[in-house]
Amino acid sequence: MAEKHHLPNPGLEERIPSHQELEKMEVEEAGDRPKWDNKAQYMLTCVGFCVGLGNVWRFPYLCQSHGGGAFMIPFLILLVLEGIPLLHLEFAIGQRLRKGSVGVWTAIHPYLTGVGIASMFVSFLVGLYYNTIIAWVMWYFFNSFQEPLYPKTQKCARSSPMDYFWYRETLNISTAIEDSGGLQWWMVLCLICAWTVLYVCCIRGIETTGKAVYVTSSLPYVVLTIFLLRGLTLKGSLSGIKFLFTPNMDELMNPTTWLDAGAQVFYSFGLAWGGKYKRSPGLRYLWKRVLTNGLL
Repeated sequence: MAEKHHLPNPGLEERIPSHQELEKMEVEEAGDRPKWDNKAQYMLTCVGFCVGLGNVWRFPYLCQSHGGGAFMIPFLILLVLEGIPLLHLEFAIGQRLRKGSVGVWTAIHPYLTGVGIASMFVSFLVGLYYNTIIAWVMWYFFNSFQEPLYPKTQKCARSSPMDYFWYRETLNISTAIEDSGGLQWWMVLCLICAWTVLYVCCIRGIETTGKAVYVTSSLPYVVLTIFLLRGLTLKGSLSGIKFLFTPNMDELMNPTTWLDAGAQVFYSFGLAWGGKYKRSPGLRYLWKRVLTNGLL
C-alpha cells in the first residue's frame, strides 16, 4: 500500500464544515442569516462587480494601447484560464465556509490570515479612489445642465476649454508640486454625496443592497447603449470601429499585453477583493447553483 502524504495543516477537518453540517447550518440560520429575496438580486450583484469602472473606463484604454482587437485574444484566453475558474472557486469557498474574507483564509490555514486582511485593504483602497472618480462624475453631471459645458474664456489662450474646465474649475490644481493647495468645497460636496449614496445602499446589508442592484446593475447597460449610439453618430466613428476590429498581431508577442489582459480579468470580475465570499452564503447552498453563477 502506498503511503499517503498530508500537508502540514492540523485542524483543517475541524475548520471546514462537512455537507451534513452545512445542511444543519442552513436550517439553524434560516431565520437569522439575511438572504437575497431571489436569485436575480444575487446575479445582478455579481454583474455589478463585472460592469464597473474597470470595464467602462479601463478596458477601452487597454484595447487602444495594445493593438485594438488583438487585445481581445489574450483577454478571452485568460478569461477562460483564470477568470472563470477563480470566480467559480470564490463562489464555492463562500458557500462552503460561509465566512468573510479574513475568516475564509483563516479557516484554510491560520498562516493565511494575512491574505484575507490584504484583500480587505485592497477593497478599502479601491473603494476610496473609485468614489473619488464617482465624485468627479457627479460634478460633471451637475455642470452638464449649463450650455455650453466648457465656456470659452480669455484664460484658454494656451489650452482648450475642456482642459481649463478640468484642471482649473474642477480640480483647481496648484501651480507647483510644493504647493499642496486646499480643499475644493464643490468636490467635497460631491464626494459626500457619493459616500451618502453608498451608505444608503448598504445601510441594512443584503436587504437594501438587493433593492439597489436593480438600478445600479442595469443602469450601466442603458448608459453604455446610449454612449454607443452617440459614438456612432460622431465624426470618425467608422475609423474607430475599424481600428477596434483590425487586430495588430504583433502585440501578441508583447508580454505587457498579456500582463495587462490578466490584470483586466481581475478588474472585470472583481477577483481577490473578498466581496464574493461574503455574498455567496446569501444563496441556498447548492453546488449546481455555484457552478451556474460562476459561468454567468
